[in-house]
Amino acid sequence: MGTSTTYGARDHARAQEGARAEAMPVVPAADWPAPPCAAGHLVWAETVAGGNYTHRVLARGTELRLTDLRGDACAHLLLFAADRPWERLNVADTVKVQWNAYLGEGQLLLSDQGRVLASLVTDTSGRHDALCGTSTLVRNTGRYGDGTPQSASPAGRELFKLAAAKNGLQPRDLPPSLSFFQGVEVREDGALDFTGSTGPGGSVTLRAEQDVTVLIANVPHPADPRDDYVSTPLEVLAWRAGATGPGDPLWEATPEGRRAFLNTAEFLAARGLA
Repeated sequence: MGTSTTYGARDHARAQEGARAEAMPVVPAADWPAPPCAAGHLVWAETVAGGNYTHRVLARGTELRLTDLRGDACAHLLLFAADRPWERLNVADTVKVQWNAYLGEGQLLLSDQGRVLASLVTDTSGRHDALCGTSTLVRNTGRYGDGTPQSASPAGRELFKLAAAKNGLQPRDLPPSLSFFQGVEVREDGALDFTGSTGPGGSVTLRAEQDVTVLIANVPHPADPRDDYVSTPLEVLAWRAGATGPGDPLWEATPEGRRAFLNTAEFLAARGLA
């Protein structure tokens, strides 16, 4: 009978129950084979294929680990306050307020309200970017022949649009993004040198300092000089932990960071959330 009838299609679909693909979410997350946290604390476990995207709302204090499994993932990231999407990641302020254009362990991801959306707890890669944003439909179409989401070379912004729509957001809500695992360096003359990745296994762990909506597009960095569209799987794991508090090295590292944490704590306290 095959799938040419409704009954055949139903039977075929049901026969797939329990099947696993290389890149897909694990539901429930507790079934992930090697959780990096205490039993029962894992809340998100997924492998994102190259040229694909994912999204999730995470509670304050959740830790999110991204891992470049094969050395050619590039995790383009956007963050929004979960119940206030008008408060969102501000890459310019993240760079400007912390006097640092290079992301790494100890950096804070700041909103346009001067508050901390997430902190960068650990980093074994060191190849990230806060300057270039993600790829666009026009660029990918000119470079690879197509940049639409269903093509073999989807653009990061097009995938962000899909992830945004599933969270009640529109294209106009999408600010510039950050990129993890593929970096650039600024030369003396202001030009950018693409540094690529450090190879397989690099990871970063972020800590949500508010309830946040996370959008991730795993696509090649726009400055990647290779002619081919090269994008390999990204591992995404998140687990319940605790938000950063006074006395934590992240909180106390710099006057600017301390002020951003105080802004965040005051805001949350006024809402009865901290």
